Amino acid sequence: MNEVELIVRSTSPSQTRHAASILAEVVELGDLIILSGDLGAGKTCFTQGIGQGLGVVDQITSPTFTLASQYQGTILLHHLDAYRLDTLGEALDLDLPELLETGVTVIEWGELLAPVLPNDHVLIAIEYVPHTPEGSSEVEASEWPSDDLRTLRITSAAPRWVDRLLIVAEKLVEAGLIAETTSKEASE
Repeated sequence: MNEVELIVRSTSPSQTRHAASILAEVVELGDLIILSGDLGAGKTCFTQGIGQGLGVVDQITSPTFTLASQYQGTILLHHLDAYRLDTLGEALDLDLPELLETGVTVIEWGELLAPVLPNDHVLIAIEYVPHTPEGSSEVEASEWPSDDLRTLRITSAAPRWVDRLLIVAEKLVEAGLIAETTSKEASE
């Protein structure tokens, strides 16, 4: 089984949304997208981009206090937040199988639910990139505002995602957003 990883560097919320909208071009009914990252890393921003790519017109906000929101686009977008769930039993109460049957599901903090999630998902890990003084890395510090730079690691070994992620990689390159693509044999 192959695993594909796309590494995207984003210097702004608009770039993060743009990368997500490109991913949205290949989503299908039943897809599960897991978002991980620190508070404020850009998980909701990424979801907004998916919504834009799906034609959602409503404002997408963090479902931290509501746990789940739905937005109508070309495909129904289910937006969940697992941050405030105390037990895996609460996650089961969200009825994920039904959500997957009716739309695309994005789960912020989804890594917390890994034991009860299907394996055929795509993981987007959003990481802050620390600001380094000019000359201390291969990228000039002035190119990267320290508060906005993120690395988006888009990874999946699920057969339903591998080919589509390679298409996404091509589109990200065309948009000038991709930093690196790797495809390797995944361990079982």
